[in-house]
Amino acid sequence: MSALRAAALSLLLTLPGTAFADRAPPPREFTIEDSRLVLPTPITFEADTANLTSLSERALSHIARYLTDKTYVSTLRIEGHVAGTPDAQALSEKRALGVTRALVAHGVDCKRLLPVGFGDTKPIADSSTPEGRAQNTRIAPINAGLRDRPIGGMPLDGGGRVAGDPCAK
Repeated sequence: MSALRAAALSLLLTLPGTAFADRAPPPREFTIEDSRLVLPTPITFEADTANLTSLSERALSHIARYLTDKTYVSTLRIEGHVAGTPDAQALSEKRALGVTRALVAHGVDCKRLLPVGFGDTKPIADSSTPEGRAQNTRIAPINAGLRDRPIGGMPLDGGGRVAGDPCAK
């Protein structure tokens, strides 16, 4: 097929009102940085708890769509990071497990999720400032396994503490 014909066919498939344009789902855009799925909005919690806020819904839906589209991602590690609290490790684990359970409620197969807490061991900013602590307190969805194999031979848990079984009721 000539380049001109291919371009015309492509245009025809996307024109409103054509039989194909109405059936084709819009392309989904996902950004990955260092194996981390970039979220459109942060996952947020009530202060000092593992209770998700309603502001997290967009990010949770984004993760669920990503896993629906990327069936070859066999393990997505949900990393919990917490800075500035005495129980950072425990809270990071509870938050990671809470996010995985929320994703299961969104239809994600629990066997594809691994909740892991890191506490305050992997800062990305200076924790001596409120802004830095806010950046260091986060949830990071990380591609850990592709087609049932760990990425780069690394352990699926990434060196953190597994927070629990997202399949347990």
